[in-house]
Amino acid sequence: MDSIFIQISTLLAVTVGAAFLIRLLRQPLIVAYIVAGIICGPYLLNLLRGDQHLYEAFAQFGVVLLLFVIGLNLNLNHLRSIGRISLVTGLGQVIFTFSIGLLILLGLGMQWKSAAYLAVAITFSSTIIIMKLLSDKNDVDTVYGRHTIGLMLAQDMIAVLLIIGLGIVGSGGEGPVAFLRLGLETAAAIVVLALLSRHVLPRVLSSIAGSSELLFLFSLAWCFGVASLLHWFGLSLEVGAVISGIAISSSPFQLEIASRIRPLRDFFLVLFFVVLGSEMGFGNLSHVLVPSVVLSLFILIGNPLILFMLFRRLRFTRRNSLLAGLTAAQVSEFGFILLFAGRNAGHIHGDEVGIFTVVAIVTIFSSSYLITHNERIYRLLLPVFALFGPDRHRQDESPHACYDAWVVGCHRIGRRVVDGLRLMGRSHAVIDFDPNVVKKLQEDGTTCLFGDIADVEFLEGLPLDGARLVVMTIPSVDDQLNMIRHVRGKVSQEMPIVANAYHDHESDALYAAGASLVMRPHLLGGHWIADALVREPWDTGSFVRMRQRLKEELS
Repeated sequence: MDSIFIQISTLLAVTVGAAFLIRLLRQPLIVAYIVAGIICGPYLLNLLRGDQHLYEAFAQFGVVLLLFVIGLNLNLNHLRSIGRISLVTGLGQVIFTFSIGLLILLGLGMQWKSAAYLAVAITFSSTIIIMKLLSDKNDVDTVYGRHTIGLMLAQDMIAVLLIIGLGIVGSGGEGPVAFLRLGLETAAAIVVLALLSRHVLPRVLSSIAGSSELLFLFSLAWCFGVASLLHWFGLSLEVGAVISGIAISSSPFQLEIASRIRPLRDFFLVLFFVVLGSEMGFGNLSHVLVPSVVLSLFILIGNPLILFMLFRRLRFTRRNSLLAGLTAAQVSEFGFILLFAGRNAGHIHGDEVGIFTVVAIVTIFSSSYLITHNERIYRLLLPVFALFGPDRHRQDESPHACYDAWVVGCHRIGRRVVDGLRLMGRSHAVIDFDPNVVKKLQEDGTTCLFGDIADVEFLEGLPLDGARLVVMTIPSVDDQLNMIRHVRGKVSQEMPIVANAYHDHESDALYAAGASLVMRPHLLGGHWIADALVREPWDTGSFVRMRQRLKEELS
């Protein structure tokens, strides 16, 4: 036990050191995790030694949690809204990248099954990295940003279907009868989970959502319980993890659950990528170098070209087509999971993981700069585009409107704010941590998200871009400070923010953090009663009327 504790402590220390270096280079941390695995592998520190199986179990936890969160984000109600463009570009890019990649790998002399697995693995781009870089550039709501996100959603759907198919094929036993039986069992399990998610889970989640700890524990129990149950029926754990996430993806608590799960997912994913990196030995580098370099060049040049041509066929401008294409010049964590599942199923045994690891490091490292400097790259290519004459296609570059106002907390003050926004005809959304409030507002047709603004992960997932006002009516000053810092640091320096405080020092802290106005409820209450006493005679009937008015307001 002491040995494992020391190993993990040393491993995390190495990972943190690599992460600091990678952050200085403005790179995604996934590169640091893989580098840490190479350092801790058998050719350098040899940290994992005889405990490789234990670390592989940790890695499996990371895969299950990652796929659970991905399933959570694949809200079935949103699948209809991805649009023809997202579906065509996502499916087209997967088909062309797979086909060309397969031909390249077969031409390099790789066996058919290994080439097919690697070709599938390189088809997907990293949703996590793309979303992070687009958010950093404030390009999420641009034309190319919106369609890139739709493209990523379409790719995620395809990848999930592949994982489910691979789980069925890998567990199907011998003969078509066994395969058919497993397919029927899978369909039955999905139907049962769909019924549970529609009729049972909403009630269970509503009853426990008041406790964030209980919601977190239930989410973990649901994820691992469903995954284990489907694994007992013969499916892979990866399939069970995805299905368990999809089952609660339509819940109003989806965003809160995902934000609670992500830190635990990230810890185990660190170990997952470290294990993969540890398998990148220098002894087999000569075998993986040539295919890795060829595939990396194909991903960095071929993938953007494929997407550029697809978007042009759909009448996008050269600029938007190029910017969207440059976002896809890297491979995804899905590729690791597919190869991991293929190796567990006994389909591949060679250097596929090593090749893909090198490709991941090279393409993720390079594409970060491509996305960051995509506008500069477009301007450099303008003379080349000019050779083909003026661009015949145009798009409206204005971003989609989100919500005019966000209201945090919808009890006494917040309810009046929402009523006022509705009377003004302003689009608005509410954030509240009371499941009863969320349910009532959604029944009234108000957009309401269940969540805790003290959670940074939750704030990162909010579509605040384009909003014109934030009003916070909750009593917690620390939570309000967290929201203000997020808006001022990540969204807008100018957006008006109305906060709420009861004491002078709290009001001063909120103003110092960037609040535009701080409400003082006791002063507002004093103004109300003073105004009522001035306007109304001091008799029994007046106080009866005031009392009745207060009851109506509170109702």
